[in-house]
Amino acid sequence: MKHQQNGTIAAEVTETARLRRQASAVRDRSWGKAISYSRKVFIPLTTMCRNTCGYCAFVKHPDDPGANYLSPDEVLEIALQGEQLGCKEALFSLGERPERRYEESREALRRLGYSTTIDYLVDACRLVLARTSLIPHVNAGALSEAEIARLREVAGSMGMMLETTSRRLMKRGMAHHACPDKSPALRLRTIEAAGRLGVPFTTGILIGIGETFDERIESLVAIDRIHQRYGNVQEVIVQNFRAKPGTAMAGWSEPTHEDMLRTLAMARLVLDPSISLQAPPNLDDAFDDYIGSGINDWGGISPLTIDHINPERAWPELAELSRRTAAQGYRLVERLTVYPAFLTAASPLAAALSRHAAADGFARHQIVS
Repeated sequence: MKHQQNGTIAAEVTETARLRRQASAVRDRSWGKAISYSRKVFIPLTTMCRNTCGYCAFVKHPDDPGANYLSPDEVLEIALQGEQLGCKEALFSLGERPERRYEESREALRRLGYSTTIDYLVDACRLVLARTSLIPHVNAGALSEAEIARLREVAGSMGMMLETTSRRLMKRGMAHHACPDKSPALRLRTIEAAGRLGVPFTTGILIGIGETFDERIESLVAIDRIHQRYGNVQEVIVQNFRAKPGTAMAGWSEPTHEDMLRTLAMARLVLDPSISLQAPPNLDDAFDDYIGSGINDWGGISPLTIDHINPERAWPELAELSRRTAAQGYRLVERLTVYPAFLTAASPLAAALSRHAAADGFARHQIVS
């Protein structure tokens, strides 16, 4: 039995190595020898949310001291500080529709002069555009087509993690139980609506939250199917679950490094080669191995703000990221919130984005060390 198990493990290692070679070849043909990142600030507009995902440490119950909405002055202060440090992107991260669940959220919005979180988000983006050179990227969760149309006027790009297409995870005891906005159908409709409106969109999968490997592939196929129809998915993130104290999933096992390498390789092979493949470098100490699985992007790196979703995991220093990228035979380049191929599709903010863009569509003023 032990010999049989060892043989199975050896076969899996060999198969993963083969997949990684194929994925790297696809990446090199489509993206060359550059691995990109975006220099950004993270603006957590509100930490309240009507969903209660089993792994989330970002969301705060209204009774918690950290439950709040940032004021317009706080939003602007973060953006201005980021601008001083050379950031080009303002990433708005926020809980989904907390006013539909909590009176405290409705009261906070009333004090700010709004009835919904999306109303406030639109004006917060508008404020950043008016007072800084930063371009907003909005992660507001599941949205209607009308809401996307409003946000399109004030955001260069938008994003929402699909996470998974598995409805099993919405059952009691699973990661998405009692999370109405995590319905796979609802999230897929959001990506489709963004496609109909031509919005450059970021999505992705979260691995290790109870899904099977086959369900990961099904999720990637669902994303690619939308991109084949609308062409709007500019990047897909493969993110590994990290267990956090105080959450319902604090005792769950995390995906292994090898699991990430295999999933990334499959993602590169399943997705259209034009879709950027991203993996966050702060969630795995051996992140440079990801390059050998076909990634071409590290995502957002901030010189100012923490990763509010994984606050215990610090961003790597840019000099270190550049050094470790170069050691794999690739160069680190700074991009904008919109990838070069989507710059002209970023209307009505195409003119604002073009002021940051060099002739190749990447950032005009590179900061990679």
